Amino acid sequence: MDDFSDFKAAMGDVTPLAVEKRIDINKNKQDSHTIAARRQAATAEVEQDKNHLSDDHVDMVKPYDILSYRSNGLQDGVFRKFRLGKYQIDARLDLHKRTVEQARKEVFQFIEDGMKYDLRNLMILHGKGEKETVPALLKSWVNKWLPQLDDVLAFHSCQPQHGGTGAVYVMLRKSEKKKQETRDQLRIK
Repeated sequence: MDDFSDFKAAMGDVTPLAVEKRIDINKNKQDSHTIAARRQAATAEVEQDKNHLSDDHVDMVKPYDILSYRSNGLQDGVFRKFRLGKYQIDARLDLHKRTVEQARKEVFQFIEDGMKYDLRNLMILHGKGEKETVPALLKSWVNKWLPQLDDVLAFHSCQPQHGGTGAVYVMLRKSEKKKQETRDQLRIK
């Protein structure tokens, strides 16, 4: 005989112990409307707009104004090279023909995606808006929104070959992953 047959023969007359119920579960019977309403409310909380960019008032800039912003701690040489367009552009966002609300959502998502994919240098084409009824509308909003984003280290109007005052270069902070890669490279050398 094999081991399984021996085990089966030895256990043949064994019966499981009776287990006394210690917890009595009383499920409240709820109608399907209540359950659906709860489910919808829970889903709505998860899907709340994380976009904190303001949309109440903007100080208008002119179509040919140069936009510039630099956070504390960014080195002079890095900012100079950045504003001169010397860094490779990792991604572009074109806001032409967008409403302010569409642009607000797209700028927020673009910066989030840039951080998600470890991008450093972006370009946003907002246009000059010189032919619009409200000149430089999107340009003014982009100028307001970018400093509100913690991941933006700097932005500056582009060089003429990249769109001039109708576009901005945007520098994002390094992700923790990229910082560690730099530390590792410096340690090896």
